Amino acid sequence: MAQVTKDMTIGEIIMVDQGIVPILLGSGMHCVGCPSSQAETLEEAAMVHGMDADELLANINEYLATKN
Repeated sequence: MAQVTKDMTIGEIIMVDQGIVPILLGSGMHCVGCPSSQAETLEEAAMVHGMDADELLANINEYLATKN
């Protein structure tokens, strides 16, 4: 089963599964396609957007768990 971590970049996370993009967009991270966001870690991006990185990570990994 695929899982992501807070230290993975947004670009790496999207490469795991394109279905993660709507989760990021739905949480308010609307700059998913921005070149700089591709090099930011999930934790860094969450901090910039005032989000709880652990909650976002849990939502993404829950989505990935349902795919298997």
